[in-house]
Amino acid sequence: MKWVELDLHLIWASRKRPKGFSAVSTFILLFCIVRLSALSHAQAKMPFKRYVEIGRVALVNYGKEYGRLVVIVDVIDQNRALVDAPDMVRCQMNFKRLSLTDIKIDIKRVPKKKTLIEAMNAADVKNKWENSSWGRKLIVQKRRASLNDFDRFKIMLAKIKRGGVIRQELAKLKKQTAS
Repeated sequence: MKWVELDLHLIWASRKRPKGFSAVSTFILLFCIVRLSALSHAQAKMPFKRYVEIGRVALVNYGKEYGRLVVIVDVIDQNRALVDAPDMVRCQMNFKRLSLTDIKIDIKRVPKKKTLIEAMNAADVKNKWENSSWGRKLIVQKRRASLNDFDRFKIMLAKIKRGGVIRQELAKLKKQTAS
């Protein structure tokens, strides 16, 4: 960072500026150059943590395999990957149809089905997914979607009852603090 400040000082002290540039515009230009060079030399943090890589577990977000967890076993090109799961036939899938998860398993490129299943069991993929907030949210959504009318009615009554109990307890607490 010291050399950047030194360069700025030397350039400003020499007062040589291109024709047609005012002193202010020259200073702004130099400031932008210094900021860009400082940014390029600083260690940049990568904004992404989920990369398309062999062994990355992904959730299918479109198509006939919707909602299924798959593992990327090979990258075909910049748009498609070869995916596999224990209960499906290995197939190619577009990246737009995949949502990458934080879960990654250690496998080699294009493993046999048996090796893939062993690696998934060793990494405890199913349990990790069910304990993640994303996985829990999808489980709750599926459970709610499978309710029938009577189940929804019972839930409505339970919510009304719970609200009444909360209101009574809150009124008791307010009465105690007021007196």
